[in-house]
Amino acid sequence: MPIVISGEIDLDPAAREKALLDAQPLIAAALAEKGCVHYAWTVDPAKPGRVHVFEEWETEADLAAHLSDQPYFRMAGHLAAVGIKNAVTRKYRVDVIEPVYDPDGKPRADFFTAKLKEPTR
Repeated sequence: MPIVISGEIDLDPAAREKALLDAQPLIAAALAEKGCVHYAWTVDPAKPGRVHVFEEWETEADLAAHLSDQPYFRMAGHLAAVGIKNAVTRKYRVDVIEPVYDPDGKPRADFFTAKLKEPTR
């Protein structure tokens, strides 16, 4: 079952750009790991110092491997050296994946394919 991680990390606004630039090799390493679908760290243009984290992993086992691998530990060390002011991350198990727009092009909030048992991409 896919897992999504969403989070916010607050850094010193003066250090945010360099911190993200220096993290690029670590982000690339995570993206190369088995089961990593998405791994993005982006700035929040409305909140100085804030970085949004978005990750998607194919399975719990893939995420577990990531959390015990060097890219994760090096990123944690990198952020600690930069100085984290606050961080909140959450993980979500995904039971249904479907497009926002239905076959007629209408945006939908409901899960119109929820009868599916397995997540589809």
